[in-house]
Amino acid sequence: MPRGSGKRKEEEEEEEEEEEAEGRLEAALRAARRAAAPSVREFRYNKKRVRLVSRGPELLEDAKCILYWMSRDQRVQDNWAFLYAQRLALKQELPLRVCFCLVPKFLGATIRHYGFMLRGLQEVSKECTELNIPFHLLLGYAKDVLPPFVVQQGVGGLVTDFCPLRVPRQWVEDVRERLPEDVPFVQVDAHNIVPCWVTSPKQEYSARTIRGKIHSQLPEFLTEFPPVIRHPHPPSCPAEPIAWDACYSSLQVDRSVAEVEWATPGTSAGLAVLQSFIAERLKSFSSHRNDPNKAALSNLSPWFHFGQVSTQRAILEVQKHRRAHKESVDAFVEEAVVRRELADNFCYYNENYDSLQGAYDWAQTTLRLHAKDKRPFLYELQQLEQAATHDPLWNAAQLQMVREGKMHGFLRMYWAKKILEWTRSPEEALQFAIYLNDRYELDGRDPNGYVGCLWSICGIHDQGWKERDVFGKIRYMNYSGCKRKFDVDQFERRYAPRELAQ
Repeated sequence: MPRGSGKRKEEEEEEEEEEEAEGRLEAALRAARRAAAPSVREFRYNKKRVRLVSRGPELLEDAKCILYWMSRDQRVQDNWAFLYAQRLALKQELPLRVCFCLVPKFLGATIRHYGFMLRGLQEVSKECTELNIPFHLLLGYAKDVLPPFVVQQGVGGLVTDFCPLRVPRQWVEDVRERLPEDVPFVQVDAHNIVPCWVTSPKQEYSARTIRGKIHSQLPEFLTEFPPVIRHPHPPSCPAEPIAWDACYSSLQVDRSVAEVEWATPGTSAGLAVLQSFIAERLKSFSSHRNDPNKAALSNLSPWFHFGQVSTQRAILEVQKHRRAHKESVDAFVEEAVVRRELADNFCYYNENYDSLQGAYDWAQTTLRLHAKDKRPFLYELQQLEQAATHDPLWNAAQLQMVREGKMHGFLRMYWAKKILEWTRSPEEALQFAIYLNDRYELDGRDPNGYVGCLWSICGIHDQGWKERDVFGKIRYMNYSGCKRKFDVDQFERRYAPRELAQ
């Protein structure tokens, strides 16, 4: 739909919905403030967070433990999957074990990603030991190493967390097929505040259509976490010691993408970043979050991605400052809850979440009609990766991502849209954008990343705009528009190529 009166009406409707959503948000935050954190023995677990993967008996007579297969949510506290597993173990008076399956490769992840993850898991292992809960690092694909481990340890019930992406979903299915039939297997959405399958039974069209559904359920789901406690039922045998350094050295992954220094892995470090955001940057989030030169972002996406910090914990802490910074708190909830959970919704219900076939019909049509349009510039993947384009702002954004593992959120949009403009086809543009994002961003291979690329290139969760060459009706961004929003020269100087900076 072209810009005009129709768009104005839609914006007015969205403003009304946002006002209603704000009212529901206030109610949810009041409820969360009133909620105490009861003992894990006493709290009432919301069963809507849980779904059955495969059914077994209520309890195996010879069960020796309950097992939590940790995957997406790599933390101990503030983890609904971990809490559910401990609740089962306490109810049956059984030991609780935790395992993580370390796969040799995952969608092109590099040592930047594996290093961040492994160092976070070391913290998890240490905390588990302190809580009398053995932590096991299983080397290999879950389908090969987890079912034998279940049999060996006499597991009476298996709990895992949730990810909407096809590879982790296939891991769950593969384990289900190989698991002994008498072992019940459940999955808990410990990543979203409102569980993905509860928010909506279908793919939502936009933030406008999902916002009300999320906000209306926040009073039920945005609650304090009880603690994971020291487990009172000790295991018959401890976990084998983990040779972390040897494990790190043995990884068969690309080591040319170096780990970053600014982001310390692990829950403790992530919570420290959260507190620094609240103390120093939250007040500026609403007004300056789209200025790449301002320190206004939370910078929490790496810890959110690896599940080292719970988004729900971040919201519970940030909302305590709503009276002082209402606009910033509401804006943070919109991005960290509504947009983030919209991305999970898209990837869960659309199997083509990383291809042009996943776009809306209008977007596929307009991109196809303009596929043969003359491009002002054409770049190969290597040129893009090396930030060797004619555009100094785009190059600076690419270099920020390569060096720091995190490109500013506003520039991610500009960056991806220029890839559409400078490549041979929308398919190639999406392929290049996803490759570069997943290779360098610490939060690569994430629903937010796939949806961000499809929003920029394929109009997902957006509408049709004024038609133009190459883009068709896909929303357009250009260098001049960026210059009107922030000091482009300052950003370009900060992330200039090394030889220019010297």
